[in-house]
Amino acid sequence: MTSPAASSPSSGEKGSAFWLSFIAVVVANFLSALDMTAVSTAVPTMTSDLHGGDDFVWIGSAYGLASTAILPFSGRLADVFGRRPIMLASIVIFLVGSALAGAAQNMNWLIAARTVQGIGGGAIVNLGSIILGDLVSLAERGTYQGILILVWALAGAIGPTIAGSLAQDATWRWLFYLNLPLAGIAFALVAVFLRVKTPEGSMRDKLARVDWLGNLIIIAGTTLALLALTWGGIRFPWNSSHVLAPLIIGIVFILGFFVFESLVPIEPTTPLDVLHNRTALSGYIATFFHGIVTMSTMFYLPVYFQACFGSSPIHSSVNMLATTLICAPVSLFAGGIVKKVAKYRPTNYVGWVLMLIGFGLFTLFKYNSSTGMWAGFQIITAAGIGIIWSATVFPILASIPVHRFAAALAFQNFLRQFAQTWGITISASILQNELKKHLPQAFAAQFPQGVEIAYALIPIIPTLDEPLRTEVRVAFAASMAVVWKVMLGIAAGGFLTTFLLKEIPMHTAKDKRYGLEQPEEKLSEASSERMEKDVEA
Repeated sequence: MTSPAASSPSSGEKGSAFWLSFIAVVVANFLSALDMTAVSTAVPTMTSDLHGGDDFVWIGSAYGLASTAILPFSGRLADVFGRRPIMLASIVIFLVGSALAGAAQNMNWLIAARTVQGIGGGAIVNLGSIILGDLVSLAERGTYQGILILVWALAGAIGPTIAGSLAQDATWRWLFYLNLPLAGIAFALVAVFLRVKTPEGSMRDKLARVDWLGNLIIIAGTTLALLALTWGGIRFPWNSSHVLAPLIIGIVFILGFFVFESLVPIEPTTPLDVLHNRTALSGYIATFFHGIVTMSTMFYLPVYFQACFGSSPIHSSVNMLATTLICAPVSLFAGGIVKKVAKYRPTNYVGWVLMLIGFGLFTLFKYNSSTGMWAGFQIITAAGIGIIWSATVFPILASIPVHRFAAALAFQNFLRQFAQTWGITISASILQNELKKHLPQAFAAQFPQGVEIAYALIPIIPTLDEPLRTEVRVAFAASMAVVWKVMLGIAAGGFLTTFLLKEIPMHTAKDKRYGLEQPEEKLSEASSERMEKDVEA
């Protein structure tokens, strides 16, 4: 499996050049993670100030759509132009989007700014994953990948609190303006300390190597499909042409992208040989299933807390700490286990089993479940989510040459984010339909067609008289149980992928085209040679 682009195995010793480069990647990822986890808490305030109405959904969707669509393209640009220039450009784009968002005077302005932010933020996350593959071999990756996931957990823990405080005590605009100094710090760290190799060649030659048409096809297809998923069941009925037309055209474009990639480009954005073996394919399928169940959990557990317990957005974020504080440490631990035993199949197996147990237990949630029940069940599910978050990358990368890592990782990141949109959409559709069944009919009829009942209902539940208030909460718990049953079925599909995995030895080599500009082992050798000469003298 070693390719001509593979370098010799690296030693376990990491010097200052490595750690400074890794810190630069960590800070850049924290910048993107903090924004993604914080903004949702302040959405109601932004919508009210800018008179956004039903357009509130686009504050999050515009970012998610742009960050997903850019992933394959940013991976290809990183291969052609080098990791460092594209990371720096991504940070600048994110900074510009943040400044525009903070200055927004109306909802359309804010949505456009969030789109710019999404392009930069999605590329930052993608480049972080790719650069990690340049700095460490696959055999070493688990621990360092876990650290990046810890960064996301930290952002998830403090982001909503910061956003809530700013929205309540100052202004939501500072949520975006705070990104400016953070982006400046990230830019400086990457510019000064991320000393990784940049491919040689003229600008004209590099531009010719980019698969422009292929990227246009996948960006258009992704945008259309995600637009349909965002509109479906909320702005337009699922069976309307406004949803079906972009969804069908988007899927056709995405499928057409793979046909195009297999036939036309000399250097395709997504080389299809990364899908030609069952182990890598199983890893990608598992990534897709994991993206669905993860986002459903992160997005709809707070809905359960707010509807059934009357929790505020900030309080529901506190209730979610049983998930957010468990995922990352468990992911770090799982990566360390894979590194130690040099096997990834058992870890994937355990992760999916824990999720099966966890989602099965989630179906038992009631409107008045005890703290021990909802916290304990979260811990089990979160442990499974955390394990699989880090475990799916190993079967994908172990089964392909190291020079394909960037394309393979970009495609995995694309699948994960695309699946996360499906997770929100599937759960929203189920919850909407089940609430219509379980709510008292006369009460449910008060909500007009096209309104997302859950979000329209949650703010008024505390004002309802008994016994209607309890009936509504019981209906919410029963409806959420159906969501968890569907997630249980999807987790079962993920579990089945473990039986298709082969235990392939993991690479101990890295791609010699990238990595540190002056490998530290060479510095050590040069230092030793100088010492020997000094002794001889």
